[in-house]
Amino acid sequence: MTAKDIGARGTAAVLVRAEGEVDEESLAYLREKVAAALDRPGLPPVNGEVRVRRASAHHVELPWSGRTDIRVGSNLVVVHAREASARELADRLHDRLRSAPNTSPTEATPPAGRPRRRRGAAARRTRALRRPPDPAGNRSRPRLRVSPDRAREGDPP
Repeated sequence: MTAKDIGARGTAAVLVRAEGEVDEESLAYLREKVAAALDRPGLPPVNGEVRVRRASAHHVELPWSGRTDIRVGSNLVVVHAREASARELADRLHDRLRSAPNTSPTEATPPAGRPRRRRGAAARRTRALRRPPDPAGNRSRPRLRVSPDRAREGDPP
């Protein structure tokens, strides 16, 4: 097992560990891809670990596996990937680290897509707020119900 530090932006440290028959060229490419994914302006301090493993059995379809446990600021980002070659694994880890929601430089923007579905009392409050306004424009007092007899007589309620 080998371990080496990646110094991303000087203060952050990401440790890369390798298990099995992993050559130095593959590790260098992996370090480069991980550093490229995490070395972006606007990201909080980054530290953690990347583990790469090559299965020793030859009959395994996807012998390369990787896992990252990286802390970006106060968020923990865990990424898993399995691929047929070391370069494909590095590219897949890079893509998943870039697209992980906790590694986006701007955390103030809301996520894209549909809003969260509300349940229970929150849903009832939301439905009550979405009711159409009263046609008469009376929002402060409820509409009075008039019996059919009084309506025919013309009496006020």
